[in-house]
Amino acid sequence: MQKLTAVEEAKALMTQATDWSVWRWLMEKSKVRAAADKAVEALSNTEKKVKSTWNDDLKKAYRELEAQEALEGNPKAKRQHEKAKAEAKGIDSRIKLAVRRVKDADDEAERARLDAEQAFDDAEKKMSASLAREGARKAIASWELREKAIRKAEALTHRE
Repeated sequence: MQKLTAVEEAKALMTQATDWSVWRWLMEKSKVRAAADKAVEALSNTEKKVKSTWNDDLKKAYRELEAQEALEGNPKAKRQHEKAKAEAKGIDSRIKLAVRRVKDADDEAERARLDAEQAFDDAEKKMSASLAREGARKAIASWELREKAIRKAEALTHRE
């Protein structure tokens, strides 16, 4: 995976922001938000592009995992889960295991992104520079986790 300009710029800004005062955070809040949004969008687009190159077995195995996850949160998703499970029935267990690793990395990155978002929300509510700095560190970590997940997804494309 090539480095993404939007992500690198956001990382640089967040690294600088770890030294900001509360006043500076308040003044630069919209700039930080815009940079973070661009980074998340660039990573999302890259992830979609990589997964669009997957063969049918990889896609079916991933959909099965997504449907399983949806079923756990919503019993009404049973039909979708059964369909995805049937489509992925004949797929080699090694492929399913590799896709599970990608899905786990995706989920970890998403949890980290949500944790960073929550840290920024808390910082804004409490007008806390220390919480904002923690949010900046968490945002950087979440982007690094997303990059790691994308590299795992890319590796599956090259394993075919």
